Amino acid sequence: MTFLALLAPALSALFLAAHFLRAGQWAGVAAALALLAVLAVPRPWAARAAQAALLLGAVEWLRTLVQLVAERREAHAAYTRLAVILGAVALLTVLSATVFGSRRLRERFRVR
Repeated sequence: MTFLALLAPALSALFLAAHFLRAGQWAGVAAALALLAVLAVPRPWAARAAQAALLLGAVEWLRTLVQLVAERREAHAAYTRLAVILGAVALLTVLSATVFGSRRLRERFRVR
């Protein structure tokens, strides 16, 4: 069941890696993939690092949402679907950071 608890953070990390890959930001790709590796380390610092990375990832999704909506509005193009999708991905990323508060993951990462 620990696998299922870590599924949302892993998915969020993969979404971030794909986002950075599409933008050609290789350092971001490397950081997002490093987040996947950190999820495999059962230490308290790893849980906190993963939470911080996921929260920063959510900020990146929100920054991207604002930027793309502004571009679409300026071009008089539809942007509602884009905003809903990116908002949902940002929300998933934030919620992924909260799973480390579950009993199972607190035990796995030995977080008090």
